[in-house]
Amino acid sequence: MSLILDHVGYIYGKGTNEEKRALDDVSLEIKEHEFIALIGRTGSGKSTLVQIFNGLEQPSEGTVYFNGRDISDKDFNKRELRGKVGLVFQYPEHQLFEETVIKDVQFGPGNMGFRPLDVEMYAFQALKDVGIGDELLDVSPLVLSGGQKRRVAIAGVLAMQPEILVLDEPMAGLDPVGRREILALLQKLYREKGMTIFFISHNMEEVAEVAGRVLVMDKGKIVLDGPPAKVFQYQKELEQIGLGVPQTVTLAGHLEERGWSFSEKPVTVHEMAAEILEKWNGGKNDS
Repeated sequence: MSLILDHVGYIYGKGTNEEKRALDDVSLEIKEHEFIALIGRTGSGKSTLVQIFNGLEQPSEGTVYFNGRDISDKDFNKRELRGKVGLVFQYPEHQLFEETVIKDVQFGPGNMGFRPLDVEMYAFQALKDVGIGDELLDVSPLVLSGGQKRRVAIAGVLAMQPEILVLDEPMAGLDPVGRREILALLQKLYREKGMTIFFISHNMEEVAEVAGRVLVMDKGKIVLDGPPAKVFQYQKELEQIGLGVPQTVTLAGHLEERGWSFSEKPVTVHEMAAEILEKWNGGKNDS
């Protein structure tokens, strides 16, 4: 499985007085079993980019390839692509509409043309994967908690059997418990299902905790691409484009000013705790 963007650009309102460039010469490859976070200020092009992934938006320039095929080819099956590259919009619970949870989750795979038996099987498995129990299958999704609604909405996409799960700020608007639940769900899907996860976030701590690769967007371009430990070393550059870094990176900088040395600045709380323990134990041994 691979998704490749080759010099992709996108212009809203092309040829009109409202013309605005949202993406500018973006080249990107997403490989099998990656856990990728996309960060950038509001208006930097993030949401437009992920809608390009599965053909919801057509690029104004460049080409998108899925498994080696140009998705703009006339004989390319866009419906199949949207099953393989599952997109979860921001606040997806607003799109829940069926009478019951199970019917809502069955809608996607049913619309994909799967066999009725498969639709039922995929829906039940997706709900199990997101932690929704049998007791909630026949209740209205509208009576669920915010975190439960979010998980049901994600299950509706998972039931279509995607190879890549793309989420636009999946933790937005949730309380701390709900955020932890969704974050744990994404980690579970990555580890146990071998799924490629691609998510947009404004929370640098969460990005540092779970992502193996971080993309930074600014003015429609990808300006940084690498593991969190590398990307978050560019603290000044990130601040110049209106982004922050995990608090651990800021703390590490203050400690360096006071004589501490790091081979690589810690980006997560666990990494910082390990560094402190190592230095503490080392200091004891020296004495």
